[in-house]
Amino acid sequence: MIGDSVMFSFNRPEGMCPACRGLGKSYTLNEEALFNWDLSLNQGAILHPRYKVDSYFLRTVLFSRLFDNDKPLKKFTRQELDTLLYSEKIVRKTRTEGLPASMSFKGIINYCRDTEIDNEDNPAGNPFFAMKRCEVCGGARLNRKALSVKIADKNIQEICAMELTELNDFLIEVPDHHNDLYRSMAETITSKIRKRLEYLIKIGVGYLSLDRETATLSGGESQRVKMARQLDCDLTGLVYILDEPSIGLHPSDISNLISIMRELRDKGNSVLVIEHDSGVICSADYIIDVGPEGGSRGGHIVFEGDLEKLKGSRTLTSEYLFSKKTSGRDVREPSGSFEIKNAQVNNLKNLSISIPSGVLVCITGVAGSGKSTLINNVFTGVYPESVIIDQSAVTRSRRSTPVSYTKVLDLIRKEFSAATGKDHGLFSFNSSGRCPECNGLGEVEVEMHFLENVSVPCEACGGKRFRPEVLDLKMKGLNISEVLELTVEEAIQFFDHKEIKRRLGLLSDVGLGYLRLGQNLGTLSGGEAQRVKIGSELRKSGCIYIMDEPTTGLHMADTSKLIHLIHRLVDAGNSVIVIEHNLEIIAQADWVIDLGPGGGSRGGRLMAQGTPEQ
Repeated sequence: MIGDSVMFSFNRPEGMCPACRGLGKSYTLNEEALFNWDLSLNQGAILHPRYKVDSYFLRTVLFSRLFDNDKPLKKFTRQELDTLLYSEKIVRKTRTEGLPASMSFKGIINYCRDTEIDNEDNPAGNPFFAMKRCEVCGGARLNRKALSVKIADKNIQEICAMELTELNDFLIEVPDHHNDLYRSMAETITSKIRKRLEYLIKIGVGYLSLDRETATLSGGESQRVKMARQLDCDLTGLVYILDEPSIGLHPSDISNLISIMRELRDKGNSVLVIEHDSGVICSADYIIDVGPEGGSRGGHIVFEGDLEKLKGSRTLTSEYLFSKKTSGRDVREPSGSFEIKNAQVNNLKNLSISIPSGVLVCITGVAGSGKSTLINNVFTGVYPESVIIDQSAVTRSRRSTPVSYTKVLDLIRKEFSAATGKDHGLFSFNSSGRCPECNGLGEVEVEMHFLENVSVPCEACGGKRFRPEVLDLKMKGLNISEVLELTVEEAIQFFDHKEIKRRLGLLSDVGLGYLRLGQNLGTLSGGEAQRVKIGSELRKSGCIYIMDEPTTGLHMADTSKLIHLIHRLVDAGNSVIVIEHNLEIIAQADWVIDLGPGGGSRGGRLMAQGTPEQ
């Protein structure tokens, strides 16, 4: 069948399913999650972040003069609720200073549907939405006419659902399904597609499918997909910057990655790689080493040159790259086991396995072999008490700091109270001592209406978060704001309190001695956030800890520290399960479980288990 290609696009009216508008799923708003029925509009009854108190969008509701803004929502009549939720655009004149001459109000649910669903603002995972597969197209996203067209008995949705390796094999046979008139045309098209598929397979993501949503890809997968796209580019003289492209790659895939980067270079491009992997470093033509350490003790160029020159340098990178460090270890005996029976989630092939407890267990295998599915989906479902220590943000609160997260701030406030004779609440930027202008945030958010809001330092406190009278109170010559500017290592020397020194020492032990006590946790990298979590957990015992690729973003020196910390967790009586590709971590495990043999449909089987030696 010959037709216009837009017929097969779920982004065009000619091809998209009319029921779901090409999304493949439908979203409905969860009214119970969207509102607090006991509150009034003025009190923040609308829980959606767009309608937070003092926001522009809440003011469009308040100034619409359609509601009693002080009445709890549960007392609204049905007619009032329908107006609040479903009314079409209503324009009201306003004479309020600082507001436009007129403001338009639209029902909350209508507004959210138009801005977040119809415009594909990715409501998946949003608690205000519930998702279900489109009943008309079954998730295919295309209309019936587009799905009726087939090549070799498969429509476009079935083809896009194939794994890339399977699709590559399928396309080899496609020209044979055409007559002589169209065979050469088919060969031209499929050869171009296969060339791109081969790049993706070579770079280690052959287990993906073309219909996989990009939002579900890991950082490493996304980067490799972008890299494969550039390999088909004929432009030269470009500068490519790759930030840790080895993330998520099995050691067997690193050589393919290196050959692809060399291919980009050989086309006449410059390739700059930010990387910790020893194989990638050793394959570089020129190496720039930044240090000598992290945080305030970093930021200097400590070496630049080729690999041979690096061998003669005395940087941390050179030390860990070329010295043969050997550390003996005693394999621990398990205290019991965790049982998984007949796991069939995603690509797991009816997997039954016994995971030892009370020891360090490494789950290994190539990318897409089912490691994360086995542990993060199946294991945590059977053992929900597991503590997951990953690289996600420690907190979303702008008020959280390393000392508040680790509960050290309470002890510091008591120390200030004892030294000054004042109430300890004065020394909290969440309580009576906070600056009234910024409410202890140290910054003020300037609303830009239809643009992103901008945060600027508070003029009243100069970003110090506290009232002037609180800043006049000092302990050992420093006020509370100055203490929060100390690094962890500086604070260990400053305080005499044993418990403060012990808890801060845990942060220092995980390699975060350079963090400032009052630093916003939102500024931490994924690796730093993970180590903050580990530091807060070191004092506990009897827990099950799960770490998903904890060495991501870590220098070899930091990996060595991480290994020491993991051993401390296990020695304290905990069970630690690590999903990892890093050979140093694997070599230190008491028990290794290897899945494979490949990724996607070729994975999900138990290949081996035992000690690293076995």
